Amino acid sequence: MKNYNAGVGSTLTLEHNGERITVDVYSQEGLDFLSNLWIKAAAQQRLMYESTWLGRPVIQFPTDIVAIQELIWQLQPDIVVETGVAHGGSLVLSASILELIGKGKVVGVDIDIRPHNRAAIEAHPLRHRIELIEGSSVSAETLAAVQKAIGSAKSVLVFLDSNHTEAHVLQELELYAPLVTPGSYIVAHDGAQAWVWDIPSGKPEWKDDHPLNAIHKFLGNHPEFAIDPHWTRMGITSSPDGFLKRSTEK
Repeated sequence: MKNYNAGVGSTLTLEHNGERITVDVYSQEGLDFLSNLWIKAAAQQRLMYESTWLGRPVIQFPTDIVAIQELIWQLQPDIVVETGVAHGGSLVLSASILELIGKGKVVGVDIDIRPHNRAAIEAHPLRHRIELIEGSSVSAETLAAVQKAIGSAKSVLVFLDSNHTEAHVLQELELYAPLVTPGSYIVAHDGAQAWVWDIPSGKPEWKDDHPLNAIHKFLGNHPEFAIDPHWTRMGITSSPDGFLKRSTEK
């Protein structure tokens, strides 16, 4: 990697379509600017596919992986519900923290758990902390299976990371938010889809159809939830505004 000299007073300038933005590298604006551009460049280079957790691809930025383990360790939930299984790395991440805590189970939901991914998850040393449910995350049958898996758990944390259209995420938020116990969280991932529609590999429809719209619409009707910016304080995240804390008031 190359080291670029950037002394006091250094600036960065972005030019696009005749517009120019210049920021001081060491200002808060400069940090926000660099963080946003890093997300765009990293998404273009597909860096979120590089990380693994205990042998399984996790498909998250490293800063979000750190935030997730911080959150689970702080809450010490009985149940973690995750929609979107993919290769199972996120399930293994949650399961590994629960294993250290000494309690709890991860419930992974996906409409299509590929046979090779299921085999790898079921062969993993942390399999005893993982329950898989195959089916649409928004179907009545799947939700009933999730509720059965939760049982009488006193603390429930939910991560949403399946289909990232506004309509689907909003439906998931409405269905899964009631499962979240007071003081815990529902985390809607990949709101940064709204930020990467303009990269070379982006899709124009992402500009208007993304999880951030769903998050903000949900919050408008659910005052018992609020954005907790603590978990995205590092600036680099795929889930801006996505960590939603439920009030401790029942």
